[in-house]
Amino acid sequence: MTLLELALYFCVLSIFSVGGLPSVMPEMQRYVVEVKEWMSPAEFMQAFAVGQAAPGPNMLITSLVGWHIAGLTGALVALAAMCGPAAMLAWWVSDVWDRLKDSPWRLAVQRAIAPIVVAMILSGGVVLATPESPDWRLWLIAAATAAGVLLTKVNPLWFLAAGGVIGGFLLS
Repeated sequence: MTLLELALYFCVLSIFSVGGLPSVMPEMQRYVVEVKEWMSPAEFMQAFAVGQAAPGPNMLITSLVGWHIAGLTGALVALAAMCGPAAMLAWWVSDVWDRLKDSPWRLAVQRAIAPIVVAMILSGGVVLATPESPDWRLWLIAAATAAGVLLTKVNPLWFLAAGGVIGGFLLS
């Protein structure tokens, strides 16, 4: 039953992941940590950190969550459930999008979706900065990283690395 729950839930998340996985991170954390208690808040945050630091797409966290829940089978089920529905939807939408390239509706939809995606991604940052209880050190790291990314042209990976080092010192 756990694998079926995992697959169905990640299929739903896949459809709602407008802007990529970070947009559904708060909901994934709520379900996996708070509702199902498959992982602790710290384990979820560690899986997210590994998923972001490892080379490749940020979808890696879905495999890590699946692995934690049900081993290799769980990792494969979670990854397929997270990638499959979104890929099929993107394939269908791309055809419609191309046909509407000159439509004023297309431009309106593009403009409307941008702030929604930004808000969903920011909510993911809030969830990750408060794994168990609010911690000013995590908020400080998140704020400094956001400011650095917005105000400079430095590669965001440097901020990710710096945040990891600073977090290691501040939180140990």
